[in-house]
Amino acid sequence: MRKIYLDNNATTPVHAEVLEAMLPYFSEDFGNPSCVHWAGVNVRKAVNKAREQVASLVNCSPSEIVFTSGGSESVNTAIKGIAAARKGGSSHCVTTMVEHPAVFNSCRYLEREGFKTTFLEVDRSGMLDLSELEAALTENTVFASVMYANNETGVIFPVGKIGEIAAEKDVCFICDTVQAIGKVPVNFRELPVDMMTVSGHKLHAPKGIGALIVRSGVRLLPLIHGGPQEKNRRGGTENVPGIIGLGKACELARKDLEERQARIRSLRDALETGLKEKVRNVKVNGHPVQRLPNTLSMSFDGVFSELLLPELNRKGVAVSAGSACSSESREVSRVLSAMGLDSTTARSTIRFSLGSQNSREDIDYVLEILPPLVDRIRSERNAHLRANP
Repeated sequence: MRKIYLDNNATTPVHAEVLEAMLPYFSEDFGNPSCVHWAGVNVRKAVNKAREQVASLVNCSPSEIVFTSGGSESVNTAIKGIAAARKGGSSHCVTTMVEHPAVFNSCRYLEREGFKTTFLEVDRSGMLDLSELEAALTENTVFASVMYANNETGVIFPVGKIGEIAAEKDVCFICDTVQAIGKVPVNFRELPVDMMTVSGHKLHAPKGIGALIVRSGVRLLPLIHGGPQEKNRRGGTENVPGIIGLGKACELARKDLEERQARIRSLRDALETGLKEKVRNVKVNGHPVQRLPNTLSMSFDGVFSELLLPELNRKGVAVSAGSACSSESREVSRVLSAMGLDSTTARSTIRFSLGSQNSREDIDYVLEILPPLVDRIRSERNAHLRANP
């Protein structure tokens, strides 16, 4: 059976060069980087090199990088760490209704701890009203957390303008950049952002490794207490193989980012155009221009995703109904609901997220098998409705 993977916003395959770079650190280079003897010194040098590789991709100082277990830990460290650092003073934060669950639920946690949270709405294209953001920031606001790009729709927010508004109000700006890094250029030095997040498995590094970029001078308390690792910002022995893998993945992502971005966008556009031509009553969710080059969220009228996904899987095509973090839930997507989609349309949504391994042949195969599946499911639904008026 042919296998087509179009769920790269959920996770990506580990690049062969990333795996090759990691392997020695499971065996001969096994030392603890905190040790000063021969087994630790070379490992420490390798970790420092990886830190420089990550810094080169996002244009930050290596000293501003805190290695974590992934995007969710990075988000939790940023949000809870800045809140704890300001404890006893201001207790208000601002975020959006379309954030990743790591951000959304961390803010909900702070609410239970006495914080007041403002959850900003978005319009039907998934975009923020910046005047509402500006009005929400007050003298009591500790931080604003707004993502760079949405994991379900690919919508890209105007991070530069958001950061400028936050800076004018002297509010810490946290940006979840997990879905953007490695797909579009992200320049920490040029963005008015205080903290941003990295997840290795979104850019062809392994699962279980990530980073939090903390601008010099920002004070936050650690989420994980332990030893003095990461300059006392994240306790625990470092995940050395993961760190090496993340560094190598960032090096590879930096090499051909613009070329890869253009190629993947052309494949995404071919898929979108083909589906619009071959399938009746389809709708693209999200902003038509301000979105990631690899992401396409489409609703197929009358075809629930829980019926279409297994059929595609049987044909070897891996896609999702939205966020991988909620794929086991039958609840309607919070993101799509916030954009004004009714529950039926939201339940009829498929997210296609392409990666560097995809080809035009992959797109042609999907355009060959998907339209007949949609037609068959619609026909069966209509027959059922006629038989059960």
